Amino acid sequence: MRQHCYLACDLGAESGRLIQGNLRDGRLSLDEIHRFANTPVQSGESLHWNIDQLQTEIEDGLKKAGKLGRDFESISCDSWGVDYVLYDRDGKRMQPTYHYRDPRTALGVDTIIQRLPWETIFKESGIQFMPLNALFQLGAEKPERLSSAKTLVGIGDAFNHWFGGRAVLELSMASTFQLYNPNTKDWSDKLVKAAGLSKDQLPDIVQPGTPIGSLSEALIARTGLNRMQVVASCSHDTGAAVAAVPAQGENWAYLSSGTWSLMGVERRDPVINDQSLQLNYTNEIGYGGSIRLLKNIIGMWLIQECRRAWEMEGETLDYETITRMAGEAHAFQSLIDPTDPRFVPPGGMPRRIADYCRETGQPVPEAKGAIIRCALESLALLYRQTLIDIESMTGNRIDTLHIVGGGSRNHLLNQWTANALDRKVVAGPVEATAAGNILIQALALGHLDSLASARKVVSNSFPTETFHATDQTQWNQAFETFKQLRAR
Repeated sequence: MRQHCYLACDLGAESGRLIQGNLRDGRLSLDEIHRFANTPVQSGESLHWNIDQLQTEIEDGLKKAGKLGRDFESISCDSWGVDYVLYDRDGKRMQPTYHYRDPRTALGVDTIIQRLPWETIFKESGIQFMPLNALFQLGAEKPERLSSAKTLVGIGDAFNHWFGGRAVLELSMASTFQLYNPNTKDWSDKLVKAAGLSKDQLPDIVQPGTPIGSLSEALIARTGLNRMQVVASCSHDTGAAVAAVPAQGENWAYLSSGTWSLMGVERRDPVINDQSLQLNYTNEIGYGGSIRLLKNIIGMWLIQECRRAWEMEGETLDYETITRMAGEAHAFQSLIDPTDPRFVPPGGMPRRIADYCRETGQPVPEAKGAIIRCALESLALLYRQTLIDIESMTGNRIDTLHIVGGGSRNHLLNQWTANALDRKVVAGPVEATAAGNILIQALALGHLDSLASARKVVSNSFPTETFHATDQTQWNQAFETFKQLRAR
């Protein structure tokens, strides 16, 4: 059977990678060609993405790929959601590209809520309230800047355009912007107007797995790559990751674990009602028009920021060491509510955790292992509450939680999640986003015939590890404490 070769550009909030995917005989192999840091730029009080640097790094990766002598069939970029790139009337990228953690989002929330009540926003979009959503970011834009923009696209879509594809918004990305109505399957007139946009400033929406052009002549000349198709796979990384969940049948949920934890289930139709409004759940769109009913919650950001804070103090600790230290600390010494807004901004995470524990009358964790254990145990308990919410909204019991993404490497958190949920947890693949990106390319080019067959490829290709619940009495007691903290 012929081998098919693809390229995936996977951009995360901490780093980016260019990955080669090889599909043959029902198996997929992934090889990392180039990895690079994704470091935001602080400009006064403002936080931006360094798109120029990302472009330079990706081109360096493409040059490495060109030296491999492979005949690649397609390329696609995925990225985090909600952030956007603006293009002016001449088709040039407008500076800056704002970071979703830029403090301007608070102003955007006030502006948009004055224009449209939150209940209407949710009814129109089915997207949970988060100040970082594109709708609120647009509300913070200066009107003259918005009016001078010809169009806007998501981050992943912008790089697909740079590769040589049309400037489009792929549906899984568009659904994160809180401008799209999943019931009418089109842009929402009310939300677009509230954002200060006109519909002619919004590009075509394309389905996941749509070929949108070919690699540009300029990139071919500079990188030595062959001509290949540019595909809008799932431009939103979570959409790509969920497509690569190695699940069968029903009664399963997923947790895409990285900087953010996105936990949910696949549905045929959006769940937009009073309960999902009250619980603040979201309805994003995946491959084949599936709905991802999910909660977007803080994830390994807690750990990443603790590690960064200690590094700034002169002590560099890898994730393996940090996790080992957490495992050696005392269980349930103190807990936090990871949904508390204080944990969203960058900087000073160990101090923020300590302050929360002090304010809630708990022992203040001082040792690094105790701080990390507090964060990880709290995350596991938050996953339990999320599962309870999902089962309540859908009326279905979840038997298995599939954890994919970089966070699935954390065996300690995987076990604690199984303990907290009292359900089977299956961890892996780690590279779910890149795998999903590539498999959707394969679907787009006719090399696979269905999402089920793509997921079968994942099962055949990547190892997983299963965790079963233990220590139920202790975790049940901790959950009661956790609920009291959240009820404060």
